[in-house]
Amino acid sequence: MMNSSKFYIIIILFISSCSFYEKQSNPYLQTGEGFVEVEGGKIWYGIMGEGNNTPLVCLHGGPGGTSRSYYNLSEIAKERPVIMFDQLGTGRSDHHQDTSLLKVKKFVEQVKAIKSELKLNEFYVVGGSWGAALALEYYTMYPEGIKGLIFNSPYFSTPIWTEDAHKLIAALPDSIQTAIRIAETDSLFDTESYAAANTLFASKHGRRKKFNKHPFDTVQSKRNSFIYNYMWGPSEFTATGTLRDYDNHLNLKNVKVPTLFTTGEFDEARPETVKGLCQMIPFAKFIIIPDAGHSTLNDNRLAVVAAIQEFLEIQEK
Repeated sequence: MMNSSKFYIIIILFISSCSFYEKQSNPYLQTGEGFVEVEGGKIWYGIMGEGNNTPLVCLHGGPGGTSRSYYNLSEIAKERPVIMFDQLGTGRSDHHQDTSLLKVKKFVEQVKAIKSELKLNEFYVVGGSWGAALALEYYTMYPEGIKGLIFNSPYFSTPIWTEDAHKLIAALPDSIQTAIRIAETDSLFDTESYAAANTLFASKHGRRKKFNKHPFDTVQSKRNSFIYNYMWGPSEFTATGTLRDYDNHLNLKNVKVPTLFTTGEFDEARPETVKGLCQMIPFAKFIIIPDAGHSTLNDNRLAVVAAIQEFLEIQEK
């Protein structure tokens, strides 16, 4: 017969193992959508795929953009849930022009609200452009449960971003450079010449190919240009908003989870720069998405999907 002390030890170990399992496993998620109440209104979320495999939580760019580009991860949704949401003020979430809500920490709390609503214990965070800054901010404040980070065409620092923009602008025709210089000197951004410069820059370094609408993208989802202009500015290469001095790239040194960096071959987030940022995290992986600008999920969707799938497979061996 087992003595009482050994019996109690086994019971304690069993309870501990059950508690560990409950803490680590996720609830079974199903394809669908919903709304979560946050400060200032309700945010919309959608789930592609189902199951309790470790999901992706996807953070869109902008600020003021929408999550619709993440429908392009539909192949990954065959393996695990892919969770997307529209940040407050844009997309299918409640729209507003309340500048008191347009603070980085407010956006971080929205990510936390999605995690809490879906009762996630483990998850990967995917952030594109401004969404990468938000992903790093969220990880810094709430690292619990994050199994890995995926930074796509990342923005972490306005000084770094604008330095890259200046290098790309220097390769454009002189007339375009002059138009940008005059607009920035005079703070006049509603001219035809500045609009033409913006269009040319975007065609080379933003979305390089015709817009490819995913079959799942069926509901109208409007971005919020007020938020973009208030927080960022009149174009991708001119920062005049509240993020004009933003710089959080040094916090990359504090990342302790597996991390993937991707960026387009012709991206505004220049490959040389993103590779250097990647090297701040030990053993992080860097992949260039060929023949793509900043809109990698449009310009070369399958290459992005393959990079993420390979990263996930390595983590879950």
